[in-house]
Amino acid sequence: MSGRLISVSPVIIDLVMTIDRMPRPGGDTLADSHRALPGGGFNVMAAASRAGMPVVYGGAHGTGPNGDLAREAMRTEGVEVAHAPLSASDTGFCVAFVEADAERTFVTSLGAESELPPETLRSLSPAPGDTVYVVGYALLPGPRAEDLASWITGLHPQVLVALDPAPVVDSIEPALLAGVMERVDVFSPNATEAAVLTDGAGPERAAASLASRVRPGGAVLVRDGAGGCVVAAADRAPVRVPGTVVSAVDTNGAGDAHVGSLLAALAEGLDLDAAARRANVSAARAVTLRGPATSPTRAELAAFAAEHGVSGF
Repeated sequence: MSGRLISVSPVIIDLVMTIDRMPRPGGDTLADSHRALPGGGFNVMAAASRAGMPVVYGGAHGTGPNGDLAREAMRTEGVEVAHAPLSASDTGFCVAFVEADAERTFVTSLGAESELPPETLRSLSPAPGDTVYVVGYALLPGPRAEDLASWITGLHPQVLVALDPAPVVDSIEPALLAGVMERVDVFSPNATEAAVLTDGAGPERAAASLASRVRPGGAVLVRDGAGGCVVAAADRAPVRVPGTVVSAVDTNGAGDAHVGSLLAALAEGLDLDAAARRANVSAARAVTLRGPATSPTRAELAAFAAEHGVSGF
């Protein structure tokens, strides 16, 4: 496998609470269970590392119990941490409510991970063949977003840039997002996010529209849950890559599993459609387990694919 995944997407702590359903506004409910787990950009890095890709965390992290938990989890996954922790604050957290039908709702409190100093960012040195991964949360309004956008657009042309806009896509300053997308090689929104960016278009039409906004030669993959994903590029019509039907128990982190597996497959040399098929199967396997970082290793992926009659793994 050639090249590293260098993630500048914030790692936070997910406080995952399973509930029967969200209460009405002003109401209350009891959680069936709760767990504190690393999340955010961690899930994509874990997915790529388990697929065999060398991974570096180039984002910020804080001091305190959340930062300690995040760093230990990254070490366990074999992720290299590029920078020392920031001393002024702890890593932030996200409360993730997972309902009985596997739907999830997030409430996030940002911390040190949102304060990556520009000189620390510039100390990273992505080389030709590396992949830089960015998530929309890192582009939310503020001076750090402008620093990151400037850094991305100045990367070596042979560094692949991947962007997942995340549910906050409608809060990113449009001109900043448009400028970043002109340097993006792989743009991976889910169907809802793609619709936000294309005035409500469905996955196929949205993928075709968004393909004109990324770097020439780049691609768009619109993730569509159990429906798999839609792949598009400026020089080809959208193609739906079917998903694998499973009984989902927790969809938290499914998109991250898809993105991390996709980027590892591309780094391995798979073409876009083959990489999308592998990512679909990885995401399908992930939603059969509880937790946000449930992407499979290569051996687990092969066993799952064989069990579900999917060839080529």
